[in-house]
Amino acid sequence: MRMFVGIYPPLEVVEAVEDFLEPRRDAQPLRWSRPEAFHVTLAFCPQVPEHALDDLGERLTEVGARHTPFTVGLRGGGTFPDPDHAKLLYAAVDLDATAASALPSLAQGARHAAVASGLEVAGGPYRPHLTLARSGRPFSAMRWLRVLEAFSSPTWRVEEFHLVQSHLGEGTGRRSRYEIIQTFPIG
Repeated sequence: MRMFVGIYPPLEVVEAVEDFLEPRRDAQPLRWSRPEAFHVTLAFCPQVPEHALDDLGERLTEVGARHTPFTVGLRGGGTFPDPDHAKLLYAAVDLDATAASALPSLAQGARHAAVASGLEVAGGPYRPHLTLARSGRPFSAMRWLRVLEAFSSPTWRVEEFHLVQSHLGEGTGRRSRYEIIQTFPIG
């Protein structure tokens, strides 16, 4: 199974992102993320055998218990790999002083839980973000970065995170469909 551990923003944040992007979406042919797919990834595991789920769930429960809730928002944006050759456009996660250590610590805990369960964790250094759009070909995103400078979402209190299975090609427009497998309280 293809899975990730992530945080879903509340409806008011999803609506703020949608309201900001709606009049701008036709400006460039990008594959825009669906609102129901908006999330902040903590750890991505490309292959999870079913026999590892119980152990992973127990370890993620322990990770949640070792942390306390924190507040985040979305502000501005960025790209992967870089603005001149972008393939992914994102809204940046805005971290106050508490969240600046709490969110990376939670992500590190989720990654360690996966590795301790015998799973591969994909990705480089942790950069918290919410994916807005992707492109099959690199594009210059400088204009988008200037537009996103004006974006700011409401803040929200992160009190839980999820283990989510990604079903490739089963969603709208042959995109991934996400299914929450388990939810873990924080604190």
